[in-house]
Amino acid sequence: MEDFGIYAVFGVNGPPQRLLSPEGSCRVCVAVPPSVRQVVLFSSGPWGQRVCVNAELNDAHRFPITIGKLTPYNKCLSWEQWEEETWTDSVTLDVTLEGGNLVKADWSKPEIMSVKEYTPKDIVAPLAAREIKGKKRERESEEDCDENKTTTTGELENICPNGGVEKTTPVRKARGQSKGAQKLFSSGADATKIKGTANGAGEAQGIVGRTPPQSAARTKSRQAKTPTQTSPLVSPSGRWGQTLCPIDAQTAILIGGQGARMQFCKDPMWKLCTEDMSWVAAETLAEGPTPEARIGHTAVYDPDSRRIFVFGGSKNKKWFNDVHILDTRSWKWTMVEPQGKVPPLAYHSCSMFRGELFVLGGVFPCPNPEPDGCSDSLYIFDPNLSIWYQPIVTGNKPSPRSGHSACVMQQMKIYVFGGWDTPVCYNDMYMLDLGLMEFSAVKTSGKAPSPRSWHGSAVLSDTKFLIHGGYNGNNALTDAFVFDIDTNSWTEVTLPQLSLPRAGHSIVTMETDALFKEDGDVDMDAGSIGRNLLVFGGGDNERNFYSDLTTVAVEDLLAAV
Repeated sequence: MEDFGIYAVFGVNGPPQRLLSPEGSCRVCVAVPPSVRQVVLFSSGPWGQRVCVNAELNDAHRFPITIGKLTPYNKCLSWEQWEEETWTDSVTLDVTLEGGNLVKADWSKPEIMSVKEYTPKDIVAPLAAREIKGKKRERESEEDCDENKTTTTGELENICPNGGVEKTTPVRKARGQSKGAQKLFSSGADATKIKGTANGAGEAQGIVGRTPPQSAARTKSRQAKTPTQTSPLVSPSGRWGQTLCPIDAQTAILIGGQGARMQFCKDPMWKLCTEDMSWVAAETLAEGPTPEARIGHTAVYDPDSRRIFVFGGSKNKKWFNDVHILDTRSWKWTMVEPQGKVPPLAYHSCSMFRGELFVLGGVFPCPNPEPDGCSDSLYIFDPNLSIWYQPIVTGNKPSPRSGHSACVMQQMKIYVFGGWDTPVCYNDMYMLDLGLMEFSAVKTSGKAPSPRSWHGSAVLSDTKFLIHGGYNGNNALTDAFVFDIDTNSWTEVTLPQLSLPRAGHSIVTMETDALFKEDGDVDMDAGSIGRNLLVFGGGDNERNFYSDLTTVAVEDLLAAV
């Protein structure tokens, strides 16, 4: 039987070269020839007890350009230069094997192997970058963009739902920070002034923080990365605007997001296992066409069909109205082409009721492709008939908005809170009766949350749901409130786990048996199996993008009400 080995092909005409073998080291670092613009990595032979192979393409500063993973179920990876990316010289391929009985190498001093360039007898001119279209999705760090690459305002994601990009006010330059740094959100006043415009801006720079915000503030910029910081990502990069979608008691799927320097995350899909609070890079686990990188989309799980429905979102000047479906049984993506019409939408809400998707509000491009308006319409997608339709809705419906939240309560009502329509932020509440298809404004009592959008929300019980954080037009917020649908009353709750400013983050409730300690470690003995609130990611409008995962016992939340 053939021995196990890891091989690489450099360039379209290069021969396979063996990088790892059973009798060798568990890690190798290879210098990629300067003229090479394509790299293929694959395994051959039985995997045995070997778990996976982590691979990185690193730039001259030893910082990852792109990452990938080989497994017994995904035995080949390929990367190539494509129009939207920059492939620099002095690239190295770092390959690390996990599992098995290979010899352990000195990780602090990786030996860099050289690769002979292969010149075929019939010399073929290398393809121009514009001719090489990237057809395979790459799982990269959010900081993969080359620093010399100029980013124009037209290429950036819209900063607020229907405003342009804010010109940055000069501030004292922090250590490791570029002069062209931008905040995550622009203020409501500025957004009104520059709505629909394209102001010139320098390169946007952000700081990724896995533990907010003290550690994040001390995180070095890309120039200060040291050669020791080359281990593959074991958790998602910092981001906002993503979705976190539970699919069973122990598993949630993370999709999309945008991180440092306003770059879309190139590690867009992760699987969270709540049994030990571990992350697994999941993009290559599923077959079929994965959704294009985006933010402001929605992802909803249907427990009956065991499918995740991803709808809408935006990326730079692209606005989406596509529907992607991930079957969690076969782990296969499909993109449907439904009948009926639905406009491209981002920062909308999407709720599942009796197997159908209820999409409300959101930003739409008007005139296309600039964001210039919010929707107040309700669209329903029927997966069985693969059709979009607009129901007849009566009553007092919410005004146009985006960045709002929607919670399905008791499988009878959808409660809609807050949102944004430049220059106004809302803190009103509306309820849609799903039996009568009638909207009504909810008169609330108690201290209500201040106006906000891009906040997090989660259902805590049959009668209560949570609102946390968000953006008020100037700052990211830290407060948390619980709403009781029986009494229509608000109660502010104060917990240390929910005391950090966040907007564009994800909040879900799941059955877990692990809690985080104050230092961020997992305490498997902290609590028994029960419902816990999981908070992931988001930004603080101070150039910090989070990748931390915080858990709060729902019981503790309800006790604080």
